[in-house]
Amino acid sequence: MMAVKLNEDKEVVARIKEGLKMKGGYCPCRLERTEENKCICKEFREQIKDPNFEGYCHCMLYYKSKD
Repeated sequence: MMAVKLNEDKEVVARIKEGLKMKGGYCPCRLERTEENKCICKEFREQIKDPNFEGYCHCMLYYKSKD
């Protein structure tokens, strides 16, 4: 069973959440404010669907584990 959870580093989480607020919910690590970059971004949603993917999203806010 896979799980998606917040990064365990609370400082990283706080910084990214602040960036999300400033950018209206768009990934603070990406320049364009497009639907694909709205958190949770399209790239990570596709990685979540991939049963073989394990790791962080682009901005390190979320971590997907395989178990």
